[in-house]
Formats: sequence, structure tokens, C-alpha cells
Amino acid sequence: MDTVSYDDFAKLDFRVAKILSVEPIEGKSRIVKGTIDLGNDDHRNVIIGGAQFFQPEEMIGKIVIVLANLEPKKMAGIESNAMLLAADVDDKPFWLTVNEEIPLGSPIK
Repeated sequence: MDTVSYDDFAKLDFRVAKILSVEPIEGKSRIVKGTIDLGNDDHRNVIIGGAQFFQPEEMIGKIVIVLANLEPKKMAGIESNAMLLAADVDDKPFWLTVNEEIPLGSPIK
């Protein structure tokens, strides 16, 4: 496993977010378009992978951990402006969440 310097790690902005909406993308079975709330009226579009393992409505309302300062990337014609973090077990995502109710947008350190 490669290592990174603390300075590189410190550039990453992990935050708590809530999934507001999830909708299929025409012609795509493994990704969906989501909208997340990072608090303070910061709503962003994200592309969520692993869609073959869940129904879109199962994701709505989940509190998740995201990488908020990832460079935007277009996928399937949609700009994704963050990345949900998940453990990967046999290509199936298990979304990282928090056990307690905390404010949206709280930083993860």
C-alpha cells in the first residue's frame, strides 16, 4: 500500500452529508444521480456508484461521509461535485455513516 504525507492528507475535506434525492440515469445501470445536503444551503449533485446493489429510494435520507473538495468530474453528462465514501466488499459499496445525529457539513478529522 502506498503512503501519503500528512500535508497531502490534510488537503482532503471529508464532511457529513444527507442524501436528498436519487434518480436513475437513462441507459446506466451501475450509477445514479444523487443530490446531497452539506448544510448551509450547500446542495450538490453527485454520481453514486454501485446502483445495481440498491433501490434509489433506499438511499434517500441516509447520512453519509463525503469527500467535499474533490475536483468536479462529468460522468454520463452530469457533473459530480463530491464523492460518497464506502467500504468496498466484492465490488459492493457499504456507505460510511455516523452513529450520532450531528450537523450536516461537520468536518471529519
